[in-house]
Amino acid sequence: MRQAQKMQEQILAAQEELAGQTFEATAGGGVIKAVVSGSQRVVSVEVQPEVIDPDDPEMLGDLVVAAVNSALETAAEAADSQLGGMTGGMDLGGLLGN
Repeated sequence: MRQAQKMQEQILAAQEELAGQTFEATAGGGVIKAVVSGSQRVVSVEVQPEVIDPDDPEMLGDLVVAAVNSALETAAEAADSQLGGMTGGMDLGGLLGN
C-alpha cells in the first residue's frame, strides 16, 4: 500500500510539472502557431495576417485545427513518456483519480 501511495504522489508531481509546460506546433508552413499546456488546454493561437483570405475561411479553420491537434499530440506524447514510465504501462483503473 505504501508503494502505491508513493507511486501516486510521484504521478501527481509529474502531472503538476506537465501542467506547467507548454507545447507548440505550426501549420501552413508556420503561418499558424498553436500553443497548448501539458494539461491539454489551448494557451494561444497566432495567425499571420497573410493567411487570412475572406474568400476561403474554411482553409483558415483547417489550419488552426491542424496546428492545435498537432500541439495536443505533442503534449500527450510528453505525458505518456513522463507518466508511462512511472506506472510501467499498468492500467490503474481510476486509482489515481483520473
